[in-house]
Order: sequence, then C-alpha cells, then structure tokens
Amino acid sequence: MNRTARTAPERNSLRLFAIRDYRLLFSAQIIALFGTGLATVALGLLAYDLAGPSAGAVLATALTIKMSMYVLIAPLAAAYVDRLPRRAFLVALDVIRASVVIALPFVSEIWHIYVLVGVLQAASAAFTPTFQAVIPDIVTDEADFTRALSASQVAYTMESLLSPVLAAVALSFMTFNLLFVATAVGFAVSALLVLTTRIPNARPSTHRNAWDRIASGVRIFVTTPRLRGIMALNLVVAAAGSIVVVNTVNYVRDQLGGTQSDVAWMLAASGSGTLLTALALPRVLDRTAERTVMTAGSVVLVFSASAAASLAVAGVFTWILTAAVWALIGAGMAMIVTPTGKVLRRSVDPAGIPEVFAAQFSLSHLAWLLTYPIAGWVGTSAGFALTWSILAALATVGAASGWVLWPREASTEMPAPSTAGATHDATQGECTLAATQCACTRPI
Repeated sequence: MNRTARTAPERNSLRLFAIRDYRLLFSAQIIALFGTGLATVALGLLAYDLAGPSAGAVLATALTIKMSMYVLIAPLAAAYVDRLPRRAFLVALDVIRASVVIALPFVSEIWHIYVLVGVLQAASAAFTPTFQAVIPDIVTDEADFTRALSASQVAYTMESLLSPVLAAVALSFMTFNLLFVATAVGFAVSALLVLTTRIPNARPSTHRNAWDRIASGVRIFVTTPRLRGIMALNLVVAAAGSIVVVNTVNYVRDQLGGTQSDVAWMLAASGSGTLLTALALPRVLDRTAERTVMTAGSVVLVFSASAAASLAVAGVFTWILTAAVWALIGAGMAMIVTPTGKVLRRSVDPAGIPEVFAAQFSLSHLAWLLTYPIAGWVGTSAGFALTWSILAALATVGAASGWVLWPREASTEMPAPSTAGATHDATQGECTLAATQCACTRPI
C-alpha cells in the first residue's frame, strides 16, 4: 500500500461517518458504553457500601463472573450468529441488559450482585463479538475500516475518561444508585439506534457444526505467530489493568482517604492516559509496525505495574504519584488494544472474521479471569504490596512471551497475491488469494 493511498483518508477522515449505518451503530456503541461506564463506577461503590474493606474481594468476584461469561458465551455467540438476524439479536441483548441494570439499585445482599452481574454479562458477552463482526460488513474500504477500528477504540477510551468524570459530577448531588438508572437508559437508546440500522446478516459459516466454528478461531490463534504474541500481550493488559479496575475503590477510600467522587476522578486519570494515546496512534500506526507499537506498550505496562508495586512496598500513598501511574497504565493499554483489531483482520479470510474476533474476545478475557481474582482476593487478604508485585511479575512474563512468540516479520509488505490456484495459509501470515477475497494481503 503506497503512501498516497494511506494519507488520502486522513485528509477526509469524516467520510467514515458519512456511512449511515456505521454512524448509527457507532452512536449506539458510544451511548451504551457511557451507560456501562457509569454502572462500573456505581458497582464499585455499591460493593464498598455493602462490604466496606472487603469491597475489592466482592468486586473481584463480580468481575470474575463477568469474565467467565465472556469466555464461555462469546464463542458460542460467534458460532451461531450466522443463523440469527443480527439486528434483532443485538436489540434483544440491549433490552436484556437494560432490564438487569435497572434492578441493581434495589440490591441489598452481596449475592444479588453476583446473580445480576452473571445475567448482564452473559448478554454483553453475546453482544460484543456480534457487534464487532458487523463492522467489516458495513465498512468495506480498508482505509476506512482502519479508521473505524481507531474510532471504536477512541469511543472506549472516551468512556473510560469521561464516564468517571460524569460520575464524579453526578455523585456530588445524587446517590450512586441513580447511576444504574442512567445505564439502563443508555441501553434502551442503544437498542433504538440499532433497530434503525440496516445490518446485513452474517455470511454462512463454512464449518459444519458449532464446535468446529468455536474451535476454528482458537486454532488460528494457536497456529499464527503474530496471534500467539497477542495472546501473551493480553496477559500484560489484564495484569496492569486489574490494578486500576479492581483496587482503585479501596485504595482511594482506605489509603488516600478519598470520597466517592475521588474514586471516579482517579479512574479518569487512567482514562486520560488511554485517550491521549489512542488519539495519537492512528498516525503512528501509519508509519510504524503494529508489533513495534504493541511491544512498546507492554514495556510501558510492566514499568507502570512495577511502579505501583514499588509505591505500595515503600508505603508511599500520594495523589500525584498514584494519578501518574494510573495514567501510564491507561496509555500502555491503549498501545496494545488499539492495533489489535487490524492485526486480527489481516490474519484471517473474511468468512472467518466472526470466529477470530470472538476467539480474541474470549482469550483476552481469559487473561482477566486470571488477574481479577488476584487483584481482589489477594489484595483483600494480603495487601496491595504483594498483590501488585504478583501482577507486575505476570505482566513481565506476558511481555517477554509476546516478544518471543511474535517474531519480527522480515518484510513490511506482503507479496503480490496471485489469483491462480488461490489458497490461504493464515498460519504463516501469507495468502495467495486475490486482495478482494482475503484480508491477509495487506502491509504487515
């Protein structure tokens, strides 16, 4: 791909949002994300309200249930999505999520949280891979699709930045229970937007049964070097990210002596690092290989997780240093997560996109399934110093493994494809299909 072809969409980046169906889906995503962000803050505060110093363990259990649902449900959703009308499926899932969230303000027992989170996240686990697989069918131009991936990540990072800020402002004049109501409204509006979108049904899968479809995405990950590297980098993201997601509530309330609003502002510090990095990455990725950016992100996360552990070991609890470390964690996560979708699409033919996206969804959350209990349960019983040291060590293992498992490609450009005798070999990252048939024939 020549430089002129790559810079043209930069001069007219708004053309992506001229695609009506993408614009509606993107709006639905943003609204649902902001609702989810408010609920995430409220859930942590609800856990603290019910469990006090043990809030980290409660939150870790709830998040472990969430990750379990993601690992189990997402591949099943991808396996059967081609048999369902995707628009109706997405709308139904939004309605389920709105119904569950509206019940959370009435929770009075810890086990209520676990049951409702299980139902909520089962619906979310089915929604996310289906939503992700829709985008390539709506945004078919390569350059626009790259921008769509970036826009989607910016939406996630905007949520991580602005949702805590909005929550902090809202908590100054309302109780956190009302944040759940806002989440339910967000899901309802998201459902209405999806309902007005023209979403094509999925391409029929070439696999004969559900197990083949579930296993195919994981098989591609295991046999493709660059995707094995991504599996390792998922662990880096989860290890450092768990420090922020699970431990912020207790750390701010108990160690820094902060308020409910302070918890939200500290989460916003991490979101600011993610947002600023995600905004800068599209231009960087135009000039720099994804592997370089993502391995650099793993170094940032290892450093920031180690810095958090050092602060806890030294007993240094200050607002400024904590906010700086949280911002670094957010930046490192963006450096790994933002380019992932582009790498996935390049590594599989179009018909396999749903399976591979679902596999990444499950495998990445499998890493969180490991780190959430460590952050919550070990953090509650043994303190932050030991917990964050363990998570920093896991991040180091993941970063080193990613470097080894994802070898540097010898060339920055795929060989020109041939239309004769078309075959596909995703395990080597190479393809001889015509460029219009396979997503692998793109710069690496």
